[in-house]
Amino acid sequence: MHELRRTTVATTVMLATLSLGACSSLGSASDSAKGKAPIARADWPAEVPTTGLVKGLELPLESYLPSYADQVAVDTALRTLQTRCMSEYGLTVDLPRPGANPPPHSNAVSIERRYGLSDRAQAQKYGYGLPKELTRSLESVEEGLSGIEVEVLTGRKKPESAPPKGAKDSDGQFGRIPEPARAEHNGKKLHEGGCAGWSKRRLKVNEEDAGFVSGLASTSLSESRPLGPVEKALKSWSACMKDKGRKAADPYRAMEQGYADGDGTTKNAIELALDDIDCKEQTRLIEVWFKEESAVQKRLIEENKDQLAAVKKRMGMVLAAAKAVK
Repeated sequence: MHELRRTTVATTVMLATLSLGACSSLGSASDSAKGKAPIARADWPAEVPTTGLVKGLELPLESYLPSYADQVAVDTALRTLQTRCMSEYGLTVDLPRPGANPPPHSNAVSIERRYGLSDRAQAQKYGYGLPKELTRSLESVEEGLSGIEVEVLTGRKKPESAPPKGAKDSDGQFGRIPEPARAEHNGKKLHEGGCAGWSKRRLKVNEEDAGFVSGLASTSLSESRPLGPVEKALKSWSACMKDKGRKAADPYRAMEQGYADGDGTTKNAIELALDDIDCKEQTRLIEVWFKEESAVQKRLIEENKDQLAAVKKRMGMVLAAAKAVK
């Protein structure tokens, strides 16, 4: 299990699972400021992978997490409510347009990287990295808003300064809890959690639901790792890598090596990534791991069927409420 909890950049990128279920309702401000329209739905990443070693694979728990299309629908309603709310304080803002910056993967568990790299064509271009246009969804909305706009929107003050790129947080200064916003603006009391919090309450968004399902998915990944078939496939994969002059106990270690000397897109990283994927294909590692984790998830679903049924029901209600916002 320890390998799954490391906090290096490499494993953070690889294990950024469930990003859709836990995604912020604020999103990125960069393209909003430029007036960029949402990317056509046909150009969003596929919800079920269509290429690579995970082509057509979908884990059982994904049905209890919102698809990207549903998340965009909810976020669109939240933006509408937030914009109206801000106008009540005399503030006119152009908030990020949902769908303008799709994430790298549209499926709810980022299965394309759940077991490490899986697409040889992408690895040949980017190694362990991602094209820059697929990382814009991680930018903060606060970059495009003034201090008072952030306060009214979020119910907290805007940080005085953002950490410099590549800066190390040695004393915890970048992780400080933001200060609460002022009590009112233009004679009107601020909502708890700002307009963002108010809009979520209007749609009855239950963020604990995504956290609950995400927790189960994290458990399934951890519990499937030491299972016999997975261990055997990992040893075969590691032996294959050794035959290629590589040394890595599992794909997570390989990814760490890929990021060791840069952003994961160097010539050495690309060569390592290709060896990594070729060994996965040769040993059927992803196929085996997916099968074992699917079985674990089915058990977890049965053990938590009542809570999951409630989660799915609330998801449907939130989506219906979102579609009713005009």
